[in-house]
Amino acid sequence: MEFSYLQPGRPAIFKDKFVTKVNECLASYTDGARGEVGLIGLPFSKTSISMSQASDAPKYIRACLSTFSTFSGERDKDYKNFKVLDFGDVQVHPTDMEESIERLRISVGEMLAKKASDRYILLGGDHGVSYPSIRAFGEHYGEIGVIQWDAHHDVRNLEDGGRTNGTPFRSLIEGGHLKGENLVQIGIRDYANAKVYHDYTKEKGITVFTMDDVENTGIVPIIKKELDRLSKSVDFIYLSVDMDVVDQAFAPGCPAIGPGGITSRELLTGISAAASHPKVKAMDIVEIDPSKDFRDITSRLAAAAMLRFMFNH
Repeated sequence: MEFSYLQPGRPAIFKDKFVTKVNECLASYTDGARGEVGLIGLPFSKTSISMSQASDAPKYIRACLSTFSTFSGERDKDYKNFKVLDFGDVQVHPTDMEESIERLRISVGEMLAKKASDRYILLGGDHGVSYPSIRAFGEHYGEIGVIQWDAHHDVRNLEDGGRTNGTPFRSLIEGGHLKGENLVQIGIRDYANAKVYHDYTKEKGITVFTMDDVENTGIVPIIKKELDRLSKSVDFIYLSVDMDVVDQAFAPGCPAIGPGGITSRELLTGISAAASHPKVKAMDIVEIDPSKDFRDITSRLAAAAMLRFMFNH
């Protein structure tokens, strides 16, 4: 019988027997399983104040993991045996936004209750998903500190549109889930926010580093300083990465793109610096709309950010 080149149900892709791709590290969660990192998708973008299909981002980011190998030449280390437990995507309600937000909180809490890993990655979705996610982490781990990469403060008022992707941190602070002094914002862009929200951050004791601060001081020194400060007063630290902190040249797939943001390299080195701290337990990545992207540039950068968070030792 001749060899058949038909492979029903399998992709016809080239496979080098010596190369392991990062997507091969993903395994669907089963009861009792343990892994180095837990992964969950939060595919919700109906709270976006601009048109957004960011709910599609989790599957695109996962797919982009296949473009990276598990070997780090800089560390001379192969992470091919690294295990990422994938909890899948949360099933949100088709019309009820408050119900969807509650489902996200419950689902993140359910993942944490499994105690299947010590660190977690959450793939949004718009930035509104950070509100239920951070709430769930606070309910399980205690006092929380947050480092937020963002062009915007995301402390908009709740009267004009309810809970949106512009309100997660106001919702957390006013709900008593996060202290203002335990929130650090990095990369806030000029001419991207209103004065009343600038004043709100000062009133609540939020630590804000603008793009001018990043330019003058450097992102790694800023992160190391704030990690040292936060670690003295919180039980764990959560990284919230709004991809629109990155300049539009490097992240064209964000609903709110703009010039003057950080470079892709600054994002990756910043995440590496943060993820190496023992109190950093989780990272969310939000605000990627694959329908607006070009050649998956933004999703690939998000996948690279995942690697920096996961493979940091």
